[in-house]
Amino acid sequence: MAVSTLKSIVDAAFTQRYGVPAINIVNDLTMEAVLNGAVEARSPVIVQTSVKTVKSIGSQVLFALWESMTAGIDVPVALHLDHCPDRDVITECLERGWNSVLFDASLLPVEENQRQTIEVVAQARTFGAHVEGEIEAITGVEDGIGSSDEAARQSLEVSLRFIEATGVDVFAPAIGNAHGVYKREPVLDFQRVTDIVTAHPIPIALHGGSGLTDAQFADLISRGCAKVNISTALKIAYMKSNLAFLKDAEARDKWDPPSLFGHVRTDIVALTRNLAEQFGSAGKA
Repeated sequence: MAVSTLKSIVDAAFTQRYGVPAINIVNDLTMEAVLNGAVEARSPVIVQTSVKTVKSIGSQVLFALWESMTAGIDVPVALHLDHCPDRDVITECLERGWNSVLFDASLLPVEENQRQTIEVVAQARTFGAHVEGEIEAITGVEDGIGSSDEAARQSLEVSLRFIEATGVDVFAPAIGNAHGVYKREPVLDFQRVTDIVTAHPIPIALHGGSGLTDAQFADLISRGCAKVNISTALKIAYMKSNLAFLKDAEARDKWDPPSLFGHVRTDIVALTRNLAEQFGSAGKA
């Protein structure tokens, strides 16, 4: 177990039909809390970093934190670069030690996206790393990447041709899901997941997971969504936890940063543990 590969984690989840939380961390505290929440739940977990987080903290510091925090960990964990359209950042992270990347060329024409994704897969393989691919932009802007306009969905034939030509390990289709906070319950194309998986068995990544209902999660996971991305929910939990503690500290005029950190950590650990239970990955480590 311990530090594992994206493929080994999602392939097991895909075969057994459970979902693995893929959680975007924002700093050292959230990285440690997510990892420890997974340990408490005895669940595999995919720790995700956005391009914004990589640039703000630095790949060297982030990876040093990862190595330190995963030393001796006894549940399967992987480090994933999320939604990256920048080939230079992908190279930087692969060279540093990330073992999984999402090359997001969804704003390019499919043919050019496919051509470059083939190159990224070949590059990742030289590092023993794996690749997630997508051909449609997921609606919503996340950490400065994306668009608020819903992208046109490609045909099943185009999706299958992309999967087979590129050799990606995980595929992220647009199914009516969106990044950020849903204003209303989304209308999801569940059948699209089934159609892709039936034609080409491949673990599916569900983006825009924050805010879906239990029934929607369960249905999509049963169809093959083995990687379930969570970003907005962590950001909300992190900031609300800070806010609640600081309001109380102000009222009591008690200012103790370590207590603040401990309070926030407890909430992020609980979030991770609850997600593992919700997605069925708890106890799978």
